[in-house]
Amino acid sequence: MSNQHPTLWQMILSIIAAIFGVQSEQNRERDFTKGSLWPFILLGIIALIVFIVAVILLTRWALSIAGAE
Repeated sequence: MSNQHPTLWQMILSIIAAIFGVQSEQNRERDFTKGSLWPFILLGIIALIVFIVAVILLTRWALSIAGAE
């Protein structure tokens, strides 16, 4: 395992894995030992906002197809 901080892509994948609860032990250890807390918090908040917007848009789309709106 390298001594470098996680890359942006590794952090995004870690956030997605955390959402689904499938993070590997190796990645979890990398994130908690070499990663800073604030980028993970910021990316987590962004992921949450994107998820909420996606659910709202999908719900509106499903309701429009069903003719309920």
